[in-house]
Amino acid sequence: MKEESLFGQAAAPGVSPMVMGAGSVAPKLDLSGARNRNLSERLIGVVLFLCGAVSLLTTVGIIGVLIFEAVEFFLEISPLDFFFGTEWAPQINQNPQYGVIPLITGTLTIAIIAMLFTLPLGLMSAIYLAEYAAPRARAILKPVLELLAGIPTIVYGYFALTFITPNVLQPILPETEVFNALAAGIAVGIMILPMVASLSEDALRSVPRALREASVALGATKLETSTRIVVPAALSGIFASFILAISRAVGETMIIVVAAGSRPADVIPNPLGQLQAMTSYIVLTLSGDAPRGTTEYRTLFAVGLTLFAMTLLLNIVSQWLVARYREVYQ
Repeated sequence: MKEESLFGQAAAPGVSPMVMGAGSVAPKLDLSGARNRNLSERLIGVVLFLCGAVSLLTTVGIIGVLIFEAVEFFLEISPLDFFFGTEWAPQINQNPQYGVIPLITGTLTIAIIAMLFTLPLGLMSAIYLAEYAAPRARAILKPVLELLAGIPTIVYGYFALTFITPNVLQPILPETEVFNALAAGIAVGIMILPMVASLSEDALRSVPRALREASVALGATKLETSTRIVVPAALSGIFASFILAISRAVGETMIIVVAAGSRPADVIPNPLGQLQAMTSYIVLTLSGDAPRGTTEYRTLFAVGLTLFAMTLLLNIVSQWLVARYREVYQ
């Protein structure tokens, strides 16, 4: 049968009633929905761009303030005296000393102690979680391990001062002072342990299972497979976790303020005695009576800029190591 058009005329067979001759009127398409979607997408794009711009501008603002105040400081104090001086005593009224090396050595001492404690322990924990732990054990142990990252750092500081020093270090090393770098370094190591273990474990689990199966098929034991096949294959991720942990240790503040003391260390610091890191100096000076605009006040920005340069260098090294040792699997 012939189909009837909208105007009662018979349409030709095989031709839709909507497609008519020149005298017919085709229905209009509603484009308002498409326009609204395009407007929403543009609005979302603008909002996301503004969020990214806020982060970028905040970083630029922080760096700008540090550089501006640090330049004012270096106009008064020679950069050579600052970066190569071995005495730090800016509070002295007569002949103050602005050599930052004692603060740098104090910071690096804490970071090295923390790394010596946490890197092997964190890597072994990651190997166990990724290669040996049953799914049920891993589901329990990993959240418990990551819970350490949620403890406030000042709690770690008092833990080092009231437990690690009197109950662990002083019975073994009686010459250990109440405030000392060793206890602070151990506490910082405990704090960054979840970062090393979790990131390294994720890197180990990303290694394809086929490599493990091939190693076992060739007669390797589980330990040999883990240490000689899986760990080298995940080396870029492991290195990245190490560098990030070192950056976190270098920037730690409250643990060092509470447990390490406030006396600038010698060029070769004593781990059993007091020392002062760059972060702890900034905190103690801000809480003191350094008048705004004075040389002592501007030392905060010079030290902060030095600390920023150190952490930036560590991040650059991390990116280079990741790119250098990264393995891509099909």
